Amino acid sequence: MAVVAVRSGADDAAAHPEPTTPARAATGKGRAATGKGFRHHAIAFARELLIVVVGALVVSSLLRIFVGQVFDIPSISMEPTLVVGDRVLVEKVSTPERGDVIVFHDPGNWLASPGEAPGPVRRVFETAGVVPPLSSDHVMKRIVGMPGDRVACCDGEGSLIINGVAVREPWLAGDASEIDFDVVVPAGHLFVLGDNRARSSDSRCHLHEFSSMEGQNAFVPLDRVVGRAVVVMWPFDRWSFLGHTDAYRDIPHGIDPAPKEPTIAAGAEATC
Repeated sequence: MAVVAVRSGADDAAAHPEPTTPARAATGKGRAATGKGFRHHAIAFARELLIVVVGALVVSSLLRIFVGQVFDIPSISMEPTLVVGDRVLVEKVSTPERGDVIVFHDPGNWLASPGEAPGPVRRVFETAGVVPPLSSDHVMKRIVGMPGDRVACCDGEGSLIINGVAVREPWLAGDASEIDFDVVVPAGHLFVLGDNRARSSDSRCHLHEFSSMEGQNAFVPLDRVVGRAVVVMWPFDRWSFLGHTDAYRDIPHGIDPAPKEPTIAAGAEATC
């Protein structure tokens, strides 16, 4: 008779022994070590990423403060050179010259109403140079008079006269000026006009205003200048450079040294 072997529970246990407690503990320690390693790498990555982001923001902020900044065009006063919605790069390194388009801080109530105040988040991005400033006191115009220059409007052909020389300005939206004026720019100041003269509140519009001296508000102090507009960056179909223009190349220097106070021979009664 054949003998059939029947496996008991003891035999199964011998064949497939349960892991001992030390083995289970070792496995648990390995998993814990793996988890700690992952967390360590994640923290290290986050730290490095934070350093990179903060460093980039610091560099961007320094570039914005000392090198260049982007501004949006909010009005039609510089048309057709600049139109509403243009985004313009302004560099802060070079010294502005006659004919340059510049951004400057409002020298004295040129802006009729304050603009929208930016929120805290936008203010951070503005400081970092990520978005253009939503500023209430920046103005953009073209320099037509340097310190000591005599600027008058107009000759028989309707052109500006700077230091006795008629200037042809082909970029204007219309006439050189509908307001007659004749001024000498004081030391440390600029005389500025918009390219859309009929729709621009500029130096002509403030010759009647008094501050520390007669007509002073009409002239932009050099220390209020932010920088010179050099490139239309956006929209792409309007990409263009705003370099120095040859229209003012042959104009002689004005009075040297420039007078401390402005001379306003005509235009003091004008308003815009």
